[in-house]
Amino acid sequence: MLRFLVLLCLGLAMGLLPARAAPEPLYAGSGACAECHASETTLWASSDHAWAMKEPTPESMLGDFNDTSFTHMGVTSRFFQKDGGYFIETEGASGKPETFQIRYAVGHRPLQQYLVETEKGRLQALDIAWDVPAKKWFHLYPDQDAPAGDGMHWTGNYKNWQARCAACHQTGFDKGYDFPTRTYKTHWSELTVGCESCHGPGSDHIEWAKSSKSTENPHQSLMPKLGPGQLQNEIDACGPCHARRESFSQVSPPAGSPFAEHYWLATLSPDLYFADGQQNAEVFILGSFLQSKMKAKGVTCSNCHDGHSGELVAEGNAVCTQCHSEAGNTDFPSLRKADYDTPAHHHHEEGSEAAQCVTCHMPERNYMLIDPRRDHFFRKPDPLQAKAAGAPDACTSCHTDKTAEWAAEAIKSWAPDSDYSWQDRSAQIAFNASPSERTAADLVAYARSLDKPALVRASAVEAVGALSAADAEALLKDDDPAVRAATAGAIRQLDVQEQIALLRPLLKDPSRTVRQKAAVELSAAGVAALPQEDDKLLRDGLQAFLDARMANADTPESHMAIGGLALGRRQWAEAEAAFSAAVEIDPQLAPAWLMLVKLREATGNAPGANAALTAAVSALPRNPDILLARANFELRQEKAQDAIAWYKRVLALDPQSGEAWLGISIAHFILGDKDQAKDAAAKARALSPSIQLPPELNELLEAPG
Repeated sequence: MLRFLVLLCLGLAMGLLPARAAPEPLYAGSGACAECHASETTLWASSDHAWAMKEPTPESMLGDFNDTSFTHMGVTSRFFQKDGGYFIETEGASGKPETFQIRYAVGHRPLQQYLVETEKGRLQALDIAWDVPAKKWFHLYPDQDAPAGDGMHWTGNYKNWQARCAACHQTGFDKGYDFPTRTYKTHWSELTVGCESCHGPGSDHIEWAKSSKSTENPHQSLMPKLGPGQLQNEIDACGPCHARRESFSQVSPPAGSPFAEHYWLATLSPDLYFADGQQNAEVFILGSFLQSKMKAKGVTCSNCHDGHSGELVAEGNAVCTQCHSEAGNTDFPSLRKADYDTPAHHHHEEGSEAAQCVTCHMPERNYMLIDPRRDHFFRKPDPLQAKAAGAPDACTSCHTDKTAEWAAEAIKSWAPDSDYSWQDRSAQIAFNASPSERTAADLVAYARSLDKPALVRASAVEAVGALSAADAEALLKDDDPAVRAATAGAIRQLDVQEQIALLRPLLKDPSRTVRQKAAVELSAAGVAALPQEDDKLLRDGLQAFLDARMANADTPESHMAIGGLALGRRQWAEAEAAFSAAVEIDPQLAPAWLMLVKLREATGNAPGANAALTAAVSALPRNPDILLARANFELRQEKAQDAIAWYKRVLALDPQSGEAWLGISIAHFILGDKDQAKDAAAKARALSPSIQLPPELNELLEAPG
């Protein structure tokens, strides 16, 4: 023992043994920062960040809770105060009126939302919000009639605060969701978006600042350096909350942690973006910005926005002319120096709304009905490409009586040599309109063009969905993890050995996103042929994937992904459990019901399949796919008359369903009514010329008479 202690002391003295790592800094709260950073705190105090979430007080509650009412789809909600608290009486999860206390207020312009606790720890966002400028209540989904029990009802999963919103409204957020008990024990270091949301935990920095400062701050390197010129740092710090993305953990990582290591960024899928790259659904800016030439040239958030107030750094066009002017900007030497803030450039009345740079280059769309958000693509108006993409364009959005062709001619007369190559999305538009080998080849060529934005190239790969081995090999060496991850999912049509050869190296990829994707794809390809030395890497990748999905186990989409992995690995019980969890969270999720039915029937559990179909029809009584599945099941159970009745319910909703007519034809054939079977088969063929008829029905159709 004495010898060990002597060696230990000598080792420490000589630096031979590793020193114990310093403890990670802790969150201290914005109040602690204010002591030294008073001016920044003053700017922050009135910012959207400071108002991201507040406890209900007379100062924070902007809505009218003086016993006012609001009616939507026959449901009247009443807002009132009692014993110093704020309350709403409205339809609860039971479908009956209930009273809930307001726990938190969210936002302050142009609207304010309210959170209530429907059960211990679970926060739900009310669909009725307060229009701050108009001073009135309004419903965020005015055309939606979601009854109690529907996932879109305000008590449903899609309005759950912790699952959908909270991480970006609080500092040091820990969701604390326990899947087995379906309960939350959520924690945070600060209720709203405070200093440490962007600068990281500050306890060591504060301790150092209060000391003699004779030594270097030991954790200064952990605090991301932000400001103009810090492009990647600001993408990592600002991006997580200003992006459509999925988190890999229930605990928010410290500010500035590498984005791709902690989040999956949504690509430019048709449900989120128009085919020309414009934002469509609420995508929270980052995906648009990453497509821009501004980002490619090194422009970052702080070039235009004050980091503390969130306001623009200058008024109106002065934000843009700090660079786009005759003087230019030495930080961006490639800029063409010219006077842009002039009618000679914008061709509109000086000082008008139309003469604002953002009107043409950053068109806005309203989200949450009244909240306008500007597209951060910074595009040149291209009316013809917008028209081809089915997207809005800046010109005809104002000149509503004119055509895209008129607008394009006007722009051409002003700038005949304008270069649109950076924002050219014609390959994507053509592929969307008519997928073919030629349009797929154009998209692959775009994906391999390294001068194009990486997010767009990754989206092109996803759109094509099937790459040659040569193209995949090249794209898997791409510098951007989004491109590599998309490529890993686009080689399933290749020979298994080719897939394994391409995917194996990705198990060691520096990006967690890519490692997860590679492991999932290898599992689907068949790991029996995988070399033994890669087994641990594969297991680690799969565990990372499952950990990420379980971090979001309070969402049905995570269980759908877990179920998909289980199917690929032929783990039928695990797949059934995952799809069952998905429909528990969202009873209106038709694909999950359909997978449950297929699984149970395929594993010989016909009563279980029948039970799933009964529940699915109850949850989705007007869904043609569910009704068709019910009809097909009855047919397989040799209940032809029952099947016909279900097929007729399908046709009542979708008269053009060739599959329903095919089912009716088979049912009549089983019942021995060949005339009706023939008529139904003819209708099926007419509606769906490519439909596959059983040989008996083909013979029936071809028979004379």
